Amino acid sequence: MTVTENKSETESASPDQGQLHLLPRRESVLRMSEVRAAEIAESEPLADENDQTMLMNMGPSHPSTHGVLRLMLELDGETVIRSKPIIGYLHTGMEKTGETLTYLQGPTNVTRMDYAAPLFNELVFSLAVEELIGIEIPERATWIRMLMTEMNRIASHLLFMATNGMDLGAVSMMIYGWREREQVLRFFEKVTGLRMNHNYIRVGGVAADLPDGWRDDVLHLLEMLPPRLEEYDILMTGQPIWRERLQGVGVISSEEAIALSATGPILRSTGVAWDLRRDMPYLAYPEVDFDVVVGSYGDSFDRYAIRLNEIRESIRIVHQILDKMPKGDYRSEDRKVTPPPRARIDESMEALIHHFKIFTEGFKVPEGEVYVAVESPRGELGCYIVSDGGPKPYRMHIRGPSFVNLQTMPHMMADSLIADAVAIISSVDPILGEVDR
Repeated sequence: MTVTENKSETESASPDQGQLHLLPRRESVLRMSEVRAAEIAESEPLADENDQTMLMNMGPSHPSTHGVLRLMLELDGETVIRSKPIIGYLHTGMEKTGETLTYLQGPTNVTRMDYAAPLFNELVFSLAVEELIGIEIPERATWIRMLMTEMNRIASHLLFMATNGMDLGAVSMMIYGWREREQVLRFFEKVTGLRMNHNYIRVGGVAADLPDGWRDDVLHLLEMLPPRLEEYDILMTGQPIWRERLQGVGVISSEEAIALSATGPILRSTGVAWDLRRDMPYLAYPEVDFDVVVGSYGDSFDRYAIRLNEIRESIRIVHQILDKMPKGDYRSEDRKVTPPPRARIDESMEALIHHFKIFTEGFKVPEGEVYVAVESPRGELGCYIVSDGGPKPYRMHIRGPSFVNLQTMPHMMADSLIADAVAIISSVDPILGEVDR
């Protein structure tokens, strides 16, 4: 699925709108890059040896750097000559911490990395451990995981819509995006007990079955969102100032994106239709229909439009999950990894001992190593685990897409304006908890 242009895109603004016009995308890209560079070259003499550039730090406490990202910018006036992302201000050592926790405790640690999409962290860790153990989870648990992660994808992209609008001056978008995301978080709280950092997806299945009334709650969300997305289109997609700020800004080619290992909306904005849900399927994604949304120009507008349309695709997937949700167990009955039901603890000494041994000692995982990846809202989220046969990982490493995608920033920012740097950072959508894990 290619990001479609708004029907007003090729229409010029009315005369009373002054000089603002909605230009075709390709013309806009040329104007924002090649034409600007040509005008600068014609209007300014070549720099001599006495000319100096200025170094400026943007962050780590700047509101538009999305946390604690620091950018060192070399400026020639307001033009960014070079940029360098500097990280480490939030470093928490979560991977090393994960090697001191049992596999049962692991999801409580990894869920705090990408805190905007915590369920994806829990999912990739659980899938990796399950592959090492060699257990299969019940079908219902698989579909519950799909439901929760797709709802989490919607919530994450709504957060992007909110912060992206705020960064570019569409302040009301912060209110609207936060409002819709809040509805999804309330559903998460009803299912998992928490709004974020859920520890819901665990080795062997999920922590608890879906509560009574969950289907009506999901249907309410699915009915509420499409009209709101249409309002976003009116507010932003067809808005001339919005297009001026994003079209042709932060352009990256497919060759550059692949060479820099970029994934997710950044790679798909260049026209490469790479989505792990389709190309390296996991869970039950082969059983649902959805389109991989791609762009054409690799600019900030494409990255915005892809995320907006991915919300629509996730809504489409969730509708199918509602129709196909099977009955049965929500977690494996393998006593090796699953504690006994809570009611049994009051009836059986053996069940009480079993409960204590699992939660104090953990369960042992066969020796081996494994790498599993899932498609998070920001790209390929991978988990590499080495087991020495004990109850804790010998080594654990997370491939955080936010960390890898930061490599694209210097390429996108070259010869852009400082104001464009804000738009480019926002279009990358980095989560610094995942970068500085």
